[in-house]
Amino acid sequence: MPYYEQDTFAATTVDGVQLHTNDGLLAPSDVAPLRASYPTEPLKELYDRYLTDGYVFLKGLLPRQDVLDAREAYFKSLEPTGILEPGTTAVEGRFNSSAVMADYPGIGAAALDVQPGSNNKAAIFVEAAIKAHTEPWYCGSEKEGIIGLCNHPAIREFVAKMTGWGHDTLTVRRTLLRNNTPGNKAIGVHYDQTFMRYDEPTAVTAWIPIGDISVEGGGLIYLEGGDKIGQRIEEDFTLKAKEAGMGDQEMRSAFNANMMKSGFLSESPREFSRAHGTKWFVTA
Repeated sequence: MPYYEQDTFAATTVDGVQLHTNDGLLAPSDVAPLRASYPTEPLKELYDRYLTDGYVFLKGLLPRQDVLDAREAYFKSLEPTGILEPGTTAVEGRFNSSAVMADYPGIGAAALDVQPGSNNKAAIFVEAAIKAHTEPWYCGSEKEGIIGLCNHPAIREFVAKMTGWGHDTLTVRRTLLRNNTPGNKAIGVHYDQTFMRYDEPTAVTAWIPIGDISVEGGGLIYLEGGDKIGQRIEEDFTLKAKEAGMGDQEMRSAFNANMMKSGFLSESPREFSRAHGTKWFVTA
């Protein structure tokens, strides 16, 4: 969710907090709480919940210090861009209050009108944010003997046990290290399978916050029944693609003619949920 100053004259969304999306303030009727789950619960119950709800909001899977170490490494790599508040530590990740928000666009939130390699501030930041995807702390390094956050054994082991896939569990080398800087556009409505059309729709994808989050800071929002809505949209895309005579490669692309150029389903989360008669599940 994008960052906004609190409007003292508007109603709050939940728990005394106003939640804004790209297209405006969410009303209390637009949201509901995400159901929290824990790794200590019976695996069958967790998997049944995953199949029924379309998600499992799992708390406490990764060791806290491992996450904080990754957070510190990430912000240290971005520190030369001037994004951090002077006098604070990298692990805090506090945005520079005197910075110009346009100099720090959100990665993955929209098509970026900046060219890596140029020397303006936005381009320098984008280049640093993209480079972070290849850092050992994130993706690992066999040479340096570093596992990397993306390869954390706790993630793979949990998925292998919950699904019953065991040793047949394979990892997909596709990740996106998103950020959401104050005042900039947040990521639009999307369906993970959209970006994985060349594979069967059986993948388990994960959203992992790198550090503590709060409702005020813009935590996770997940669309109620989003998996079913996504499947219907995919089926509709497939039908339209066939009717348009698209080839296999174009039809499977996440950026085909039936979609937005960003691959998103919509840039307007509030409008999207209301149109589908659903709520946004929110959490910190």
